[in-house]
Amino acid sequence: MKLYIKSLATYFVSICSFITVGAHAQQDPQYTQYMYNTMSVNPAYAGSTGGLEATLLHRSQWVGISGAPQTQSFSIQSPLQNEKIGLGLSIVNDKIGPSNEVYLDGNFSYSLPLGYEKRLAFGLKAGFRMLDVDWSKGKFYDPNDVLLNQNINNQINLAIGAGVYYYTEKWYLGLSIPSFIRNSYYDDVQESVNYDRLHYYFMGGYVFDLNSNLKFKPAFLVKAVTGAPVIADVSANFMIAEKFVIGASYRTDESVSALAGFQFSRNFYLGYSFDYTISQLNKYNDGSHEIILRYQFNKDQSKIKSPRFF
Repeated sequence: MKLYIKSLATYFVSICSFITVGAHAQQDPQYTQYMYNTMSVNPAYAGSTGGLEATLLHRSQWVGISGAPQTQSFSIQSPLQNEKIGLGLSIVNDKIGPSNEVYLDGNFSYSLPLGYEKRLAFGLKAGFRMLDVDWSKGKFYDPNDVLLNQNINNQINLAIGAGVYYYTEKWYLGLSIPSFIRNSYYDDVQESVNYDRLHYYFMGGYVFDLNSNLKFKPAFLVKAVTGAPVIADVSANFMIAEKFVIGASYRTDESVSALAGFQFSRNFYLGYSFDYTISQLNKYNDGSHEIILRYQFNKDQSKIKSPRFF
């Protein structure tokens, strides 16, 4: 039933480390390169980039621990012709231990111009979550345990969320709740299916033009979950000659990360991040890897848009 910890001793140490640092079981997927995957947590972001944009992401968390989280996501979003309405679609596949959850969401945003190159966008997200749990894939599966014979197959849960996003060409602030509906999810610490809690996200960032070939962008993402400690991601990235991105980030009590990216052309961007665990769990994993590929179609430079940093 355990999410494939290499040994029973590793299992106990892992749980202790979660308790020690005050972390909680993973509910929504987390991302290190959140600045390029904003619509996954805030629907008001849809259409803010000024053109049709598609993003692919893969994350392998805590490499070396069997059953650790693995996440793939795809999103596509664009403004409509009137520039005030943005539409987006996001698909996420999140696997952890014996569970697999698929998120499918439609995103809608409506933005108000507040002067030159300033916009305030309001967003709505609606979709569903499909949950599967196969207890037989757990390491400590007991065929005589009635609870462990009650697999969950294609359980559908509705999700409705909202967000607000204020942005210019240099900075942005956002606040969102990805879903107001409490749905069941697999709790990897309690080894059971529980009801999740409301997630609140607050984000922001600013792009400084240090010179004609160098930009600097500090950014943050704060996640608050009712009944759990607040988690904050703080990052700092440099863009060199509009081509290369290099930076670092810190997630409270959990990890430090290195980030790098390359803008292949006006359309393609490839990014990579590596997380080094700083909790006691670092003895049992080889870090987390995340890769993202973004493609921007026929971007209209005359429309207001966020900087290429976000």
